[in-house]
Amino acid sequence: MTDVAVLGGGIGGLTAAHELAEREVDVTVYEANDRFGGKARSMPISDEPAPLHGEHGFRFFPAFYRHVIDTMERIPDGDGTVADNLVETEATLIANTTGPGQIAETRTPDSVRGWLEALRPAFAEDLPARDVRFLLERLFYLLTACEARREEELDDISWWEFIDAENRSPALRDRLAFAVQSLVALRPQVGSARTIGTVYLQLLFGQLDPTRPTERVLNAPTSAAWIDPWLRHLESLGVEFRPNAPVRRLETDGRRITGATLADGETIAADEYVLAVPVEVAPKLIPTELARNAPALERIDRLDTAWMNGIQFYLADDVDLTRGHQVYADAPWALTSISQRQFWTGYDLEEHGPEAVEGVLSVIVSDWDTPGIVYGKPARECTPEEIATEIWEQLKHHLNGPDQRLRDEHLVDWFLDPAIVETSVASETQREDGETVDEGGVENRSPLLINTVGSLRNRPPADVVVENLTVAGDYVRTNADLASMESANEAGRRAANAVLERRGSRGSQARIWPLAEPAVFEPFKRQDRVRYRLGLPHPGAVTQSIRGVTRRFGGRV
Repeated sequence: MTDVAVLGGGIGGLTAAHELAEREVDVTVYEANDRFGGKARSMPISDEPAPLHGEHGFRFFPAFYRHVIDTMERIPDGDGTVADNLVETEATLIANTTGPGQIAETRTPDSVRGWLEALRPAFAEDLPARDVRFLLERLFYLLTACEARREEELDDISWWEFIDAENRSPALRDRLAFAVQSLVALRPQVGSARTIGTVYLQLLFGQLDPTRPTERVLNAPTSAAWIDPWLRHLESLGVEFRPNAPVRRLETDGRRITGATLADGETIAADEYVLAVPVEVAPKLIPTELARNAPALERIDRLDTAWMNGIQFYLADDVDLTRGHQVYADAPWALTSISQRQFWTGYDLEEHGPEAVEGVLSVIVSDWDTPGIVYGKPARECTPEEIATEIWEQLKHHLNGPDQRLRDEHLVDWFLDPAIVETSVASETQREDGETVDEGGVENRSPLLINTVGSLRNRPPADVVVENLTVAGDYVRTNADLASMESANEAGRRAANAVLERRGSRGSQARIWPLAEPAVFEPFKRQDRVRYRLGLPHPGAVTQSIRGVTRRFGGRV
C-alpha cells in the first residue's frame, strides 16, 4: 500500500512524484520500460561497458520553459544543481539546397544592430512589404485577443488559414508555416492558430528578453545530465521506483479507482492514482464505466498523434556546424539537427563507444509522410537502414557546398530511436516496368501528441473529477498547450496540487507560471473581452473579411 501510485515514469510522472515527495507524501512510480524519463531519456546503444548514448531526439530548452527549469534548480548534482548543466546556444543555421544558408543569432542582443538581427528571421528580408504588414497585423491580433477568443475562436481555425498561407508569398509560407513543423511536429494546415501562434510569440519574446537565455541545451546526454540525478534525488526523498511494470488496466467501482493491475497480474493498492502514461496508452486503461462518469477521460481518445523521432549519427570528425540548431528548409522530411559534442562539457565522448567516434550529429525527423530524395518513399514506408541513408543524403544536400562539410567517410555508425520498429510483414508491389519489389516499413511505438484544430476541448484537466485519480501527461490542458517537457512538467505539478488539495494541504501547492506576454497589450485584451461577450469580431478580423470579399467577387468590392 502506498499513498500515491504514479503510473508512468516520464517527465509528468516524475514531476508529480517530486512535488508530492517534497511534501512528505509516500510515492511509488511504476514504469513500463526498464528506464525512466519517457521520451526525454537517453539509452545505451550497445551492451559495452561504456557505450555511446542514443536518444528519442535532442532536447532544447527555450526561454519560456519555466516549470522544467524550476524543477532542475531543485535537483542536486555535484556541487550545484542539474540546472547548471544547461548551456546557451548562439546561432541557428537555416540551411537550404540552393545557397549557403542563413545564420540566425539566438543569443540575447546587446546592441541595436543585434536587436535588428534578432528580429530578422521573424520578419525576413526577402518577405514582400505587403506580407510584412500582414504579418504584423496577425501578430497584433494574437497579442490583443482575449483568452476566451483564443480558446473558442482561434483554436477552431488552422495556423495555415490564420496566416492566409494560400495567398501569401512562398517566403512567408516557409518562415511562418513550414518552419514551425520542424520545431513542434505540427503541420500548419492542421495545427490551431491558438497553439502555433502562442508558441511562435513565446519563441520571439524569449529572444528579446534580456533576463533569460534564449535557448539552452544540456551539456551531456539527457539521462546523464538530468534524469539520473533526478532519480537519485527522488530516492533520497523516499520515492520507490518500479521499472518493467506496465499497467494493463485500472479497476473501478464506477466512481473511484479501486486498484491498478500490472501486466504480471499484480494489483496495486493506493489512496491516490496519478495516470502519467502516454496519450495513446491512456484510453486503453480507462474503464468504460469510469469514462461515462468523467467525460474528460472519454475525450482523450479523440486526441491525435504524429511522428517526431530522432536518429544520431556518430562521426569520425566533429563536423563544424553552428553552435546551436540547424533547420533544413528544403528537406522533404522536415529535418532539424544539432552537433552535440561542442556542448558536452560534462560528458567525455572518448570514454564511450568506439575510439573512432569524434562527433555526434543528432537529427529529428518531423515529416514521415512525404517521399524522400533517394528511394522516393515516405519515411514510414522505409526500412531503418533506408531511413538512415535517406536522412544522411538530405543532410548532405543542404550542408555540402564547395567545402563538402559532411562526407561519407565521416560516418562511423548511427542509432535510430528504438521506438521506430520495422514491421514484421513486408508487402510486395509491382512497378510500372513489371518488376516486383518488396516494400518494408516501420511502426512508431512512441508517437507524439499534436494539437490539431479544435483539440483544446479534448485535453483533460489534471483533476478529472474522479475522487482519487489525476492525470499528468503532456496531453493535459496546460498554459503552454504543447506536447513538450514543459507541458508534461506543468501537468505533473497540477496533478500533485489536486492530490494535495484532497489531502487538505492547500497551503503548500506547486507553483504554476502563466505564459508571459508584454503588459502593454493588456488594455487591448480587456477591450476585446467586452467585444467578445457582445458577439463582436476582433478589430483585426477586418483585414481577413476584406480579402474574403475581394476574392469572392473577383477583386471587385
